[in-house]
Amino acid sequence: MPDTPKVQKATIVKIDSTGALDMNKTVVCHFNPTQFEIVGRFKWVKRTSIGSDFPKMTFSGGDAQDMTIEFLFDTTGSGEDVRESYKTLLEIAAVDPQQKNTQTDMGEPSLCQFQWGRLLSFNAAISAITQTFVMFKPDGTPIRAKVSVTFSQVGEATQGQNPTSYSETRKVWVVREGDRLDWIAYREYGKAAYWRHIAESNNLADPADLRPGQVLHLVPLP
Repeated sequence: MPDTPKVQKATIVKIDSTGALDMNKTVVCHFNPTQFEIVGRFKWVKRTSIGSDFPKMTFSGGDAQDMTIEFLFDTTGSGEDVRESYKTLLEIAAVDPQQKNTQTDMGEPSLCQFQWGRLLSFNAAISAITQTFVMFKPDGTPIRAKVSVTFSQVGEATQGQNPTSYSETRKVWVVREGDRLDWIAYREYGKAAYWRHIAESNNLADPADLRPGQVLHLVPLP
């Protein structure tokens, strides 16, 4: 059995106007929480009930679930501006003039897909983003930042995936130091032998030549 690699990092991938994942717009985040909170809201309308001390409550549907996460980005090793390491995240949150609302014909922010290991994967809109810079070079260049992002869920989340069920797309896998295709296949599909499926799906000429940060698209088994 391959050695256990490092903790899975979270990834945020842009969803283009066709609904497909734009693999060139991927942000890898340092995210290893002890806990995090998902807030779900339900809409109720109060209506006056004549002859009663209490109003009548009418359920009017569910609202988007919100999840606020604080990510840490650090470039103290390279010394480059830390904003470069998460600029794709800012681009996703900004209005894209090419991605227009069908009713208003005006640009709107892109959707994205948040993924963290096998626990959680869902599509969302970024409704808030806050940057807090906590370390600088002598010339003022920021090299460490805490970025708080609020994701508003779009569609149903996939949680606690069953390792014996492979009918659902497994999104993407960001390669880390020490990762091997057979280990990834075992984690995602239940059998190390499915490494060939990953290699073929990603057009890997040399399955052993994986690079840290490389993004693999994990598609359903045939």
